[in-house]
Amino acid sequence: MTNRTTPALVTKLPAVGTTVFTRMSALASESGAVNLGQGFPDFECEPELVEMVGKAMRAGHNQYPMMAGVAPLREAIAAKIDKLYGHQYNPASEITVTAGATQALTTAILCCVHPGDEVIVIEPAYDSYLPAIALAGGMPVCVAMQVGELGYSVPWDQVAAAVSARTRLIIVNSPHNPTGSVLRRADLDALADIVRDTGILILSDEVYEHMVYDGARHESLCRYPELAARAFVVSSFGKTYHVTGWKVGYVAAPAALSAEFRKVHQYNVFTVNTPMQHGIASYMADPAPYLALPAFYQRKRDLFRAGLANTRFTLLPADGTYFQCVKYDAISPILEADFAQWLTCEIKVAAIPVSAFYSHGTESGIVRFCFAKKDETLRLALERLAQL
Repeated sequence: MTNRTTPALVTKLPAVGTTVFTRMSALASESGAVNLGQGFPDFECEPELVEMVGKAMRAGHNQYPMMAGVAPLREAIAAKIDKLYGHQYNPASEITVTAGATQALTTAILCCVHPGDEVIVIEPAYDSYLPAIALAGGMPVCVAMQVGELGYSVPWDQVAAAVSARTRLIIVNSPHNPTGSVLRRADLDALADIVRDTGILILSDEVYEHMVYDGARHESLCRYPELAARAFVVSSFGKTYHVTGWKVGYVAAPAALSAEFRKVHQYNVFTVNTPMQHGIASYMADPAPYLALPAFYQRKRDLFRAGLANTRFTLLPADGTYFQCVKYDAISPILEADFAQWLTCEIKVAAIPVSAFYSHGTESGIVRFCFAKKDETLRLALERLAQL
């Protein structure tokens, strides 16, 4: 008789289950809640971008492109970085187009972290970092951000203290998901002091680079040659152009780092869908869409914050990204996951518990809302939150 028993499989990611974003979005749908949890827009991208992708399809750009990405897009990315941040990357050897930023982040970690290497992760942190480190056989060393009335900040003295002879990589994220904080010049000076005269690499997650508010500038690592020389800098067209489902991003890195990145890249995705690369390259000829993005989202942020001022939430600063963190201690003493579930089921507005962004579920009494939504969506959510 044939044995039809499935063999046992030892998981490589024992601590990983369904993400909090998937769970909260499903709960929002079941509950009829306004979904301010998962970070994606509920409005469409510009029709011109869709038309440019369609034009690329009709022009026959439907087969495999070059492994590193189509040349016009890599050239457009390099030109944009040079114009905005003053750093010249060679588009042939230092820019790689990826299947979204998460693939870029994971590939960067896999290409440079070896078993036993330590990776410093600043928490709360985007949820893909730790699983990718585990897959590489690395050891995460987590340093918690400090949070006070002025919001979240990185304790660089603690980051420095976490460095050891086994430290291979430090991951930074600005503008920061989930906190909405941004790194300033002083932060990058502190980071430079830590890595100077070491072999430590940096992975800089900058997917919200065009969402920095109140006249501040985005302090990309590309601006600082000392840091750029040892950094993988990651960004995302999904966030910039309101097309998160297209999953197109990129990594900029020195040629030696890019060569190792591409060794892994070619065997986990090989390359990225062709017509969208050509369409985005054409769309990038006009810088207005990304240059206008800070004002576009700052208006939404201000609308949302003004409405939240009429609730019992305590607002933390939102200097970047499209996320707003709030403290709810004046409303309830319960744990963040329980509060987010109650808010979704009873008040009909979904949020994400910030504790989900910590390796050990650190509780701060804070949840995160996403304001990348139509004005009417935000107003409906605010109407319901005004009950609190």
